[in-house]
Amino acid sequence: MALFVLIPGAGGSAWFWHRVVPLLERAGHDVAAIDLPADDEHAGLDAYADLALRAIGTRKDVVLAAQSLGGFTAPLVCARTEIRALVFVNAMIPRSGETAGDWWENTGSTEARTEAAKRNGYSTDFEVTTYFLHDVPEDLARESANHQRPEAKIVFREPCRFERWPDIPIHVVVGKDDRFFPRDFQARVARERLGKNIEEIPGGHLAALSHPEALAQRLLRTA
Repeated sequence: MALFVLIPGAGGSAWFWHRVVPLLERAGHDVAAIDLPADDEHAGLDAYADLALRAIGTRKDVVLAAQSLGGFTAPLVCARTEIRALVFVNAMIPRSGETAGDWWENTGSTEARTEAAKRNGYSTDFEVTTYFLHDVPEDLARESANHQRPEAKIVFREPCRFERWPDIPIHVVVGKDDRFFPRDFQARVARERLGKNIEEIPGGHLAALSHPEALAQRLLRTA
């Protein structure tokens, strides 16, 4: 049995994971989906890491999963406790000292997004429905607005400082239909920053909502 600690992306809602949590529990594991104070301008990356560490407690059999912006919290957690495995899910993979605000230009994220949009025939102008909700069931897409909070600017300004990546299995899980961070873009960043190949699943950027079974199965393999 493992403890899965699940960190959401921008907006900070644990609800993002609500379709994955019961699947992991049904497999016999403990699960803590972290709810972050995303709209608190006094709560930065260290505060986010504190919440994850509180959920971990003294457990060592931890699989830490971080989605999107949650990738900037993950290395801070790994630096302060021992875990079994780290899983990035359509995530921003930082370099030490980098800010989330600088990450977009440093990785060429916007250019990759617009080029993919032109190739695949959807709008290059960012819009939530086009880039986040295009494969999410309609009822969940409507409900998601009730769980989203604006992300405080402090998180994009704070450098993510860590000495090195931990010597543990690190997995980069990518939704093959992610329009926000296109598959090929994520594959390049994973190679450049971690020396890792991606592990592909169905779904877009919010795969935990659109394809929870596929994501849960991928997470369970790490445990």
